[in-house]
Amino acid sequence: MNDKSAGGSRVGVIGLGAMGMGVALTLLEKGSAVIGCDVSEPARQRFEASGGLGVATPAELAERCDVVLVVVVNADQVEQVLFGEQGLVGRMAPGGLVIQCATVAPSVARRLGERLAAEGLEMLDAPISGGAAKARSGQLSVMASGSAAAFAKAEPVLEAVAATVYRLGDAAGVGSSMKLVNQLLAGVHIAAAAEAVALGIRMGLDPDTVHEVITHSAGNSWMFENRVPHILAGDYTPLSAVDIFVKDLNIVHDTGRELAMATPVAASALQQFTAAKGAGFGREDDAAVIKVYQRLSGITLPGAAGKAEES
Repeated sequence: MNDKSAGGSRVGVIGLGAMGMGVALTLLEKGSAVIGCDVSEPARQRFEASGGLGVATPAELAERCDVVLVVVVNADQVEQVLFGEQGLVGRMAPGGLVIQCATVAPSVARRLGERLAAEGLEMLDAPISGGAAKARSGQLSVMASGSAAAFAKAEPVLEAVAATVYRLGDAAGVGSSMKLVNQLLAGVHIAAAAEAVALGIRMGLDPDTVHEVITHSAGNSWMFENRVPHILAGDYTPLSAVDIFVKDLNIVHDTGRELAMATPVAASALQQFTAAKGAGFGREDDAAVIKVYQRLSGITLPGAAGKAEES
């Protein structure tokens, strides 16, 4: 691995899951020197097999990287990788940039920005959207906010991994606010797609035909078009898990409570995802929220997995 990237900086990626691995591999392919960090040894080995350098803790990359992307699951993990015993803070050189990509509450993002600034570090509040496939192809959508200096330092990295970068403000919290709007819609649309397909099956419609007709009708959504094929194939391999939307829609709920604003449609979707998690489907693809209807209505879902669940 080259010591320096095309942009002059070494880049760290913390979190080599579906999204983080795609980001890290894309950066490698576009000429960056990348250090990937994950607690999972198989993930690190996969990354190293592609030409990167893998480490087990953020502390191991902190002094070697000018820019670090944090692509973990939740606020607790962000806290650990930044401020934990083996975290970045206190080891990364002043002036370094943390690009915080995890979905967290806007209030959490604001506090993170303040705490990092107190340590001499810049933070770009930069949640990402597009899924594993777009992470791998460098076609992500980035909803970002931060200082002009943070944007300038992040530019070579963002150009490599994103199709679109939305510059939403000069302070942390704005990017996370926009991501929350996106996650509200995404969760509601997945839950609605599952309910619609379940209703079609219960009425005796062929689910493949339901998919064909709706994707060419006004009721279509990106999530219907993307997730219903998982249901039709009976393939619930987690590209984005049920657990993710339990987390994200809970953040919507908590933020609404902070603002004294009701979010009843999001709350209904949250209940469906929570029911799916409670039934044991939390680590399955988020399309597995349809299995709640299988339990409640006795419908038979397409594919071997659906028939096995029914039995």
